[in-house]
Amino acid sequence: MNSFNIFKYDLISFLSYFLLVIFGIINIYSSSYSDSFTSIFDYTTLVGKQLIFLVACIVSFITIIFSKNKFFDNIALLLYITSILLLISLFFFGVERGGAKSWYILGPISFQPTEFAKLCSALFLAKFLSIIQTDLKKNRDIIIVGTIILIPFLLITLQPDPGSALVFLAFIFPILREGLDLRFFYFGVIILSTLILTLVFNFIISLIILITLFMFILIYLRQKKIKISIINYLLSLTTLIVISFSTNYLFDNILEQRHRDRINLIIGKEFDNKGIGYNINQSKIAISNGGLFGTGFLEGTQTKGNFVPRQHTDYIFSTIGEEWGFVGTLFTIILFALLIIRITLRAEKQVNHFRRIYSHCFASILFFHFFINIGMSIGLVPSIGIPLPYISYGGSSLLIFSIMFFIYLNFDSSRLKED
Repeated sequence: MNSFNIFKYDLISFLSYFLLVIFGIINIYSSSYSDSFTSIFDYTTLVGKQLIFLVACIVSFITIIFSKNKFFDNIALLLYITSILLLISLFFFGVERGGAKSWYILGPISFQPTEFAKLCSALFLAKFLSIIQTDLKKNRDIIIVGTIILIPFLLITLQPDPGSALVFLAFIFPILREGLDLRFFYFGVIILSTLILTLVFNFIISLIILITLFMFILIYLRQKKIKISIINYLLSLTTLIVISFSTNYLFDNILEQRHRDRINLIIGKEFDNKGIGYNINQSKIAISNGGLFGTGFLEGTQTKGNFVPRQHTDYIFSTIGEEWGFVGTLFTIILFALLIIRITLRAEKQVNHFRRIYSHCFASILFFHFFINIGMSIGLVPSIGIPLPYISYGGSSLLIFSIMFFIYLNFDSSRLKED
């Protein structure tokens, strides 16, 4: 077991984590408060349940902080396989909530293995990429890395919970850091642009834009005297044409109606503040009500009137905006930014590759959740059901994100040691 010396740990990150968790408890209390409320320690209330998981987080902290670094390296594969089996078992034993079969219910405890899969995938991806023989310039290793990410991505999408599955795209950042050719990233951006163009316009218009864009790219490459095989050029263009052609079919037949409606709302094809757009519209109203300093704790009219559905989970940022105002939202954003940037910078000081890659994976997942959740609350991205880490109500989310943070603390405490 590791010896305990408080000064070798990242205390600034720990303080940020601690403030986020406490602020989350306060806002869960506010967003779920009613006149019949008796005590925050009542385990039947939302805040009471969250406190139970907070106790589990404390136990996890004590366990993880004293664990040997090598322990997580050694069990990464076992944890990954376990997470995949749990995701597969959902199709047989899972319970449906919110249209997705994503939960196990064990008496009073509910558990979402999707959150567990994020942790396990981060550890196993770090394990594979840290193997000395792994080379992201080899097609074989690129395929293996893609498979590690693709398996949980597909299983979660089929629940169906495509919003949570999108989080696994965050792994592109640590993979690029470890040497993946930037051309894969650029091609991914072009694919995403193709999907959006096809949805916003139609196949013919997006095809014209694509061909025009590729002509400019070809001219640019020739001016820079960068050689590109005409076969690769035509293959890439053909791939994008196929993607553009199949976009509408996939959109209409793979995604559920609720997902299609939310995407159409964001890209401007639908305007519905009373139906599918109700959540986002009410969230924006709540945030605008807050002004500079907010309406005050337990004084938010939108929050107290339950006008924003799922305000204690996906839209808890609207509670912060209404009751704590611009100051409260800025405080939240600064804490997250400080935590993510600090983890990223300290990861670069890691001598051990496994620990460095894991830390980057954790920072990327944290950033993805933070960016998407706040984007949902202010209407910049579709509502896809991603919680705000450490703040939104949800025992699985709080526990798993806490465990990921504690593992980072453990790794960071010996960042200058190879073993």
